[in-house]
Amino acid sequence: MTKGSVLDKETLKPIANAIVISGGKEYRSDENGTFVIPASKYIGVRALGYERKFYKTGGKMFLKPVTPKALYLSSYGATSSKLMGNAKELIKSTEINALVIDIKMDRGQIAYRTTNPTANKIGAQEIILFKDLPKFVADLKAQGIYTIARIVTFKDSPFVEAHPHLGVRRSDGTLFKDKEQLYWIDASRRESWDYPIAIAKESAAAGFDEIQFDYIRFPDAKGVKFSVENTQAERVKAISGFLEKARRELLSYNVFISADIFGYVSWHNADIEIGQRVDAIAPYVDYMCPMLYPSGFNAGIPGYTNPVAANYEIVKQSLDKALEKSGGSPLAYRPWLQAFRDYAFDRRIYGEQEIRDQIRASEDFGSNGWILWNPRNVYTAAGLIRFDRSVSENAKSDPTKPAKPAS
Repeated sequence: MTKGSVLDKETLKPIANAIVISGGKEYRSDENGTFVIPASKYIGVRALGYERKFYKTGGKMFLKPVTPKALYLSSYGATSSKLMGNAKELIKSTEINALVIDIKMDRGQIAYRTTNPTANKIGAQEIILFKDLPKFVADLKAQGIYTIARIVTFKDSPFVEAHPHLGVRRSDGTLFKDKEQLYWIDASRRESWDYPIAIAKESAAAGFDEIQFDYIRFPDAKGVKFSVENTQAERVKAISGFLEKARRELLSYNVFISADIFGYVSWHNADIEIGQRVDAIAPYVDYMCPMLYPSGFNAGIPGYTNPVAANYEIVKQSLDKALEKSGGSPLAYRPWLQAFRDYAFDRRIYGEQEIRDQIRASEDFGSNGWILWNPRNVYTAAGLIRFDRSVSENAKSDPTKPAKPAS
């Protein structure tokens, strides 16, 4: 048997319910941070609100607290010297310390050179933006950046065009297209699951800290049909089943797993006809990422009919409602926040006050960080805490020396 304990690197206090990966199985530490598992020489360890690490033996294992405060970058943004340069400048000068980066893109393209035969066969390799994905990730991690790979899961035109029998269909039997004229994979067809999971595994192997599944749902459209009866039970079964399989197949990478969910899912006991229920998703992911853009709350929430004038309330109350349904810890949430101009109400620019109110709501709730979304990948320091990270790190390394004031 292998015995060990998982401890907070800064406080040396035990970490309860830490995830321990060994021999293709998942174990948990007890309330004292200790665990006993079958004899193993290689152990993966991670925990909510902490980093992930690998150890060769048992004994004491230390994890550093990590609270990702992220910006979203598309594959184009991440490989643009201008947009990535701006993101890195914000990482140096503000509280931002993480990036969500598209790997499997909204239109089904895979942004790096993959050996996956399906991707190559269906034409998903027309645009190669990352010339060396492991090096790209390693360079970010060397700068202390927490890295999240976004995998657009069931919206995938190239896959459906190559495998039309696996696509979502309309009631008349024709293939369904959304408002962007894109096809969707029928999430109830289990034979379609291997492909996005394979891309997730390659992303994990490239070194990403976290795999984030987006569009992990059925399309929000009427008059569609699937390979199973279009009922809540079947829809929820398909989405949770996919995440269960993904978690199992990603075990050996000891990578965090997250799922993006609709904001209004927090407010409903039902799946709002897309297969997402927080109570059903929670067991299979480390983090749930509700998309809490106030502009997207077209009907408002109880007591607040103008969401863009209630940024704090939209985020805080939505997270509270989600936690009521999922149970567990607030640390299992990391919301998406709005950093783009309103399009649905008064067209207000989301600046200092609007962004800070959302962040404050997330932090008052106790989530493990947050993610700012701007589809154009254009971000400023508005609403962010500003500081000189180089000074902060210098002060940490030698507390006996006074920190040089930021200019």
